Amino acid sequence: MGRVVAIDYGSKRVGLATTDALRMFATALDTVHSKDLIAYLKAYHAREVIETFVLGEPKTVKNLPSDTAAQIQEFAVHLQRTFPGIPVVRVDERFTSKIALQAIAKSDLNKKQRQDKGLVDQISAVLILQTYLEQHP
Repeated sequence: MGRVVAIDYGSKRVGLATTDALRMFATALDTVHSKDLIAYLKAYHAREVIETFVLGEPKTVKNLPSDTAAQIQEFAVHLQRTFPGIPVVRVDERFTSKIALQAIAKSDLNKKQRQDKGLVDQISAVLILQTYLEQHP
């Protein structure tokens, strides 16, 4: 069984999360610069079989596409062309950054660790992946 990789795409940083081999748990994988993402995913796919990509879909509170939706849609097309045999599933990512920030604030991390924006991206990707796993048991 392959892994599911979640992507919290941003114009600068991208948070990544993955499942374990049995697809039971979502864990943070890494934060990479958006320009390095495809190369990173190719290298990861060479080590681990990726079964599905889960890409966060940004929406407003009114359930409309956010300002970044077009950019992320463009990336989704590029991802699908680069990995044609791997489905790209979209998952609503509303409030994931807020929830991630709240989780970090309540954690035992020191001040420097809590200010790491890459950590927010990784936790957001975990939340996106967890949502997907709950919807696709």
